[in-house]
Amino acid sequence: MYASFFGLHDEPFSVAPDPRFMYLSDAHREALKHLDIGLRGGGGFVLLTGEIGAGKTTVWRAFLETLPPDVDIATVVNPRLKVEALLARVCEDLGVARPEGAAEAAFDPIDALHGHLLLTHAQGRRTLIAVDEAQALSDDVLEQLRLLTNLVTSDRKLVQVLLIGQPELNDLLARPVMEPLAQRIVARYHLPALPEAETRRYIAHRLAVAGAGGPLPFDDDALALVHAMCRGIPRRINVLCDRAMLAAYEARQPRIGAGRVAGVASQVFVRQADPPAAADETAAPVADVAQPPAVPDVAEPALPPASPAPPHAPTRVWPWLLVAGIAGVIVAPWVRGLWAGPAPVVPTTATVPAPATTAAGPAVAERTVEAGATNQVPTAVSPARQVAPSALYARAWDEPAAWRHLATLWGWPAAGTEPCAAASAQGLLCHRGSGGLAVIRTLDRPVILSLADDVGRAAQVVLLGEQQGLARLASADGEVRVPMVELARHWRGDFATLWRVPPGYREGQLVTAAEPALADWLAQRLARLDGGVGGSLAERVAAFQRAQGLTADGLAGAMTLMQLNRASGVDEPRLAAAD
Repeated sequence: MYASFFGLHDEPFSVAPDPRFMYLSDAHREALKHLDIGLRGGGGFVLLTGEIGAGKTTVWRAFLETLPPDVDIATVVNPRLKVEALLARVCEDLGVARPEGAAEAAFDPIDALHGHLLLTHAQGRRTLIAVDEAQALSDDVLEQLRLLTNLVTSDRKLVQVLLIGQPELNDLLARPVMEPLAQRIVARYHLPALPEAETRRYIAHRLAVAGAGGPLPFDDDALALVHAMCRGIPRRINVLCDRAMLAAYEARQPRIGAGRVAGVASQVFVRQADPPAAADETAAPVADVAQPPAVPDVAEPALPPASPAPPHAPTRVWPWLLVAGIAGVIVAPWVRGLWAGPAPVVPTTATVPAPATTAAGPAVAERTVEAGATNQVPTAVSPARQVAPSALYARAWDEPAAWRHLATLWGWPAAGTEPCAAASAQGLLCHRGSGGLAVIRTLDRPVILSLADDVGRAAQVVLLGEQQGLARLASADGEVRVPMVELARHWRGDFATLWRVPPGYREGQLVTAAEPALADWLAQRLARLDGGVGGSLAERVAAFQRAQGLTADGLAGAMTLMQLNRASGVDEPRLAAAD
C-alpha cells in the first residue's frame, strides 16, 4: 500500500517469512556457529532458545542451508504431540514405514527406527530430529526423545536432537526430573535481542532489499525509539515500522520521526509487563554453559499519541519511562535511556599501559561516580596493528600481568601477583564468567580472555573493543587487532573482569530485602530508573532483570548489580564502540 510512496517495490516489514529479507546479525551468526559445533559433536541434545520474534526460525532456516547432504532430518512442529504421534512423525520424515502385511499392533516404531538408523549409519549418514516450540513438550515426549539418544553404535549416537524454544525451555529442563536429559545437552545458545546498532542495520537492510536507494525514511530519533520500544526483537520491529510507514503514507509525510513512532505504538502494542532482552544472569549463550533467562513475551503497555519532543530533550527513549502507567495515568516524557541508563562515555581506543594480576577475592566499599563525571577512565588513541592469533603466544602475558593491565584501565595501578585480593581496597571485585561475545557485549566492559592453541601454548589478553570484525586487544606486545573469527578458535569462552561493588557487599552475595543496608542502596539505584514505583524490592529487581535479559528471580547477584551499575551511570570503563 505504501511501498510506491516511499520509492520501494515491496513493503519491507511484512511479518510473513521471505528469504529475500533474511538478516543475520552477529548474534545470529554466533548461534549458527554454536549449532554447528554442537551438532558436529556427534550426539546428545542441542538447545536454541530466544524470545518470541527474536529470530530462532531465521537461524534454523539458515542452519538448514548449511547442513551437508548426508544429514537426514525429521522436523516436529507440533509440540503437543503425544509419544505415539511423535514417533509416527519421526518415522514418516525419515522414511521408516511399517512393512507391508505387518499388523499395526505388532509394529514397534522404536525397533524400526533402530534398524533404519543402523543402516543409515553404515551408509555414512547422520540423523537429526529438530523440535520447534520445544518449551511446550510434555515430560513423556522429552523422555522419549532422551531414549532415542540411547540408540548408539560402539563409537557414536545414532540420533541428535535439536530443541528450539522460548526461554521457558531452560526452566523446563532445569527441573530435577529432567536431570538425565540435561546431562546430555552438548551445546546451548540463547539468541539475544539486537543491540541498537544492529536494529538500525536490520531496518536499513530490509528497506534496501525492498528497493530503498536514498536516505532512510526514519530519522535518528525514530530509529532510537523503535529500538527502545521493540527492545531489539525483529518481529516487533517489523510490526512497529510497518505501522509507522503506513501512518506516514496516510499523512503524506515522507520522513518519520519519533513522534510518529510513538503515536502508532498505542495501536500496535497492548499491555506488557515483561520486557525481554539479551543476556543471562549466571551464564552466556555458548555451548555447554548455564541456561539463559526465561522471559515470557507478552504485549506491552499502550501509549497515547505522542506530543513533539521539547527542544532540549535527549533523543533515546526507553519504553518503561515512556509508558510508565501510574494509577492508570500514562506519562510519556522524552528521556534518553531509562533501564538502558545514561549513554556511557565510550572510548575510541584503549591505552596499553603496564601489565596486571589473578584470582578472585572479596571486595567491600563502593566508589561510584555519576555518568559524565571527570573520573571516567580516559583512553588514549594508540595505533594497533593487525596480527594473527598465533602471534599472541610469542611474548604472552600470564594471568597476573593481564589483571594488572585491566586494573590500570580502572585507574588503579595494581602491583604484585594477587591484584584480586587487593581489589576490595579500591571498592572493586574480580568476576569470572563463561560466555560468548553476546554476554561480553552486554556487560560492556574490558575483559580478560584466556587463549590456548592446539600445541598447548597459553596467553592472556584484554579485550578492549570490537571494530569491523576485528577484536582490539591489549597484549604483552601492545595493542593489536585480531579477526574475531580467528580469535574464536583460540578462545574457549571464559572471561574475567572487574566491577564496582555496593558498600558492604560480599563476593557471591545475593542482595535481598533481608540485608537492610544493601537493600537501601539497591532501592535507591532502582529509583533512578523506575522512579521508585513497581511493587516490592524483589518485584522491581525482577522487572529490571527482565529488561536486561537476566533471570528474573528478584535476587540481585553479580550480573544484575553490574548491569545496574551500567544502567544507573556508575563510572566504569567500557568497551570501545564497534564501527
